[in-house]
Amino acid sequence: MTDPIKEFTEAFERAKKKESGDATACALATADAVGHPAVRMVLLKKVDERGFVFFTNYGSRKAQELDENPFAALCFYWPALQEQVRVEGGVARLPGEESDEYFASRSRSSRIGAWASRQSEPLASRADLLARFVHYEAKFALKTVPRPTFWGGYRLEPERIEFWFDQPSRLHDRRAFTRGVNGWTLQRLYP
Repeated sequence: MTDPIKEFTEAFERAKKKESGDATACALATADAVGHPAVRMVLLKKVDERGFVFFTNYGSRKAQELDENPFAALCFYWPALQEQVRVEGGVARLPGEESDEYFASRSRSSRIGAWASRQSEPLASRADLLARFVHYEAKFALKTVPRPTFWGGYRLEPERIEFWFDQPSRLHDRRAFTRGVNGWTLQRLYP
């Protein structure tokens, strides 16, 4: 197959059927302006030919790092399939309409939680977080919960996608796709 987005989508569908955990979970690696790395788990919410989409608070550490250094990597590992996929590329914020559309699809409590969380900021106590939740729950009682301007999505636009398949004797199958001006090129790699 020479279309890594299609190949990823097929693997992703298999993982959603076979994994006991959340197959949308992936590690997101970022680096700040001086190159100090950080990694955390996020949930993939959409993938298409334009890229891989996830959402967060724009005040979070990951968002600050993406503002300083707009490149990132995702790593998916699906043990039930014995497959891993790595994706690397530039990252950009989604247009507001796309973030609005996803935000509206979330549960009401998750939308209120987005308002309540000052993600990555110091928190004196859990009681403070719960009090903020109750405050916003009251503020939006009987109203639609709008998307906060400090919350939205990012799209990682892939420049490199690598597929790894577990094989006996540690002779794993690795295939890397690199995007160029004429489309994707495929290269096999030693395990």
